[in-house]
Amino acid sequence: MTVISKPTRSLEQLVDLREREVDRLTADMAAKTALRDRYRSNVERLERLYQSVGATGAWSPALSLNCAQYKQSVMQLADAHREDLTLHEADMAVAQRVLTTAARKHEALNQVLEKSRSQERHERNVHEQKRQDELATQAWFRGKQ
Repeated sequence: MTVISKPTRSLEQLVDLREREVDRLTADMAAKTALRDRYRSNVERLERLYQSVGATGAWSPALSLNCAQYKQSVMQLADAHREDLTLHEADMAVAQRVLTTAARKHEALNQVLEKSRSQERHERNVHEQKRQDELATQAWFRGKQ
């Protein structure tokens, strides 16, 4: 029967909480990465879209004006997406630092927990060795009588 001390049990719970926090932050980072990829993809598509319009000089003045306004609108939309992407990447950098900090805290607590478990195992082994030595001594004394 393995008896776990109260401090070790509390430490295990804290390590579990930190692990869940790291898992949550990792999932959040994955969602942010997917959103960043969508932003990049949208910007690339918008750039291809306004580049595909081409020159409008051969068309009628009304059609040329309409096409130029369309191209300008798509370029502005691409610029807005680039700005959003830049802000999102800055947010990702902050989230990455938070995740790294949480992972370090989890690892540090996990190391403390392992040290505590190792200490408890050592104490149990010492206690068991003493018990075995006492039994051996008693058997030796009984054999001498």
